[in-house]
Amino acid sequence: QVQLVESGGGLVQPGGSLRLSCAASGSRFSINNMGWYRQAPGKERVLVATISSSIGGRPNYADSVKGRFTISRDNAKNTVFLQMNSLKPYDTTVYYCYAFARPFGFSSYTQNWGQGTQVTVSS
Repeated sequence: QVQLVESGGGLVQPGGSLRLSCAASGSRFSINNMGWYRQAPGKERVLVATISSSIGGRPNYADSVKGRFTISRDNAKNTVFLQMNSLKPYDTTVYYCYAFARPFGFSSYTQNWGQGTQVTVSS
């Protein structure tokens, strides 16, 4: 079992910045892709950014956040980050991190989710 714990959400003014963190913990495991989704009330969860475990792997971003958000990861600490700059009111929602993890002794990767962290952009 792999647990994902997020931190860094909160209230920020338009144009401001926040940095989200998500750390994976548990028994022995390996992680492949990690990333972030966001979900507004009553709407589907949509991808924000994703990054592979490969050194030099290119991250992918939703068009709505390109040039404003940056995803990165620390493989040694099994942690993924989302630096959010130039935040806009429409970025307001709950952000969920995910990780494709394979516990030791298992043959396949499964998607694991964090509990979600609220980001509110408002003046």
